[in-house]
Amino acid sequence: MGQAGEPRRAQHRDGELGTAVVRAQQGDETAFAVAYRIVQPGLLGYLRGLVGDDAEDVASDAWLEIAHDLRRFRGDGAGFRGWTATVARHRALGHLRHRRVRPGSTAPDSDVHEPAGRHDTHDQALESLSAERTVELVSRLPRDQAEAVLLRVVVGLDAPAAARVLGKRTGAVRTAAHRGLKRLARELGAPRRDTRPEDCPATPGESDESGKSVKSAGM
Repeated sequence: MGQAGEPRRAQHRDGELGTAVVRAQQGDETAFAVAYRIVQPGLLGYLRGLVGDDAEDVASDAWLEIAHDLRRFRGDGAGFRGWTATVARHRALGHLRHRRVRPGSTAPDSDVHEPAGRHDTHDQALESLSAERTVELVSRLPRDQAEAVLLRVVVGLDAPAAARVLGKRTGAVRTAAHRGLKRLARELGAPRRDTRPEDCPATPGESDESGKSVKSAGM
């Protein structure tokens, strides 16, 4: 990832996605299936962070709406990814309102306000994790941070696109993603609760090696 969780994995298929969307708008069902396969994993991960186990049902409803309104969409592959995230988010929030449940914690963030740095090592905190584990960890963050991280890292949106989905300023989304990733890096850097002391011996003056174990997997 680049600045403040800049996605890579999803973006590299946006050209293919844009072509599939154009063909799907012309009635090509196979092309629509291609677009679905490209977008669905990230979209489902985002919805899991919002509605948990109900993500599959909400995603199904979202795709029905996407298919119905597909001809109205105007934009490229990246734009389609953002549009589908917007549709899915509206469906998720409606689902939560129906259940009278709020998505995630809205506890205030105690971190110091700071801009996202270009070479922040904690941006890569999620790189070695599976998608399932990523969503599990991110869902524990305050809501604004969780959504920013999910949209940028899991869905694959850049900061301006994520800001449009959330109806926020781009800078606010960058900051939220930066803080969320920083929190996750701290959590991942701590020894696991089930780790025995003898499994991670420490010597006097030994530096923390946790940051070196996180390698980029292209998320």
